Amino acid sequence: MASVDQLMKEALSLPSALRALLATKLFESRPLDKDDTVQKLWATVAKKRRDEIRSGTVQPIPGEEALARVRQL
Repeated sequence: MASVDQLMKEALSLPSALRALLATKLFESRPLDKDDTVQKLWATVAKKRRDEIRSGTVQPIPGEEALARVRQL
């Protein structure tokens, strides 16, 4: 089996799109966080944001617009 250093060297030599795909696959392969505290916190945040949108407190924006704003920063 290849060493971590060897794998890193090979991964970094890949074209950008393939490196991104590899990173995504590695990230997705990690074990899910089973910590109930974290899950409850995320659920609380999601419900709060849902309620803000439903009440009109905040206005959602399309994902493409959000990404464009982030890229400008």
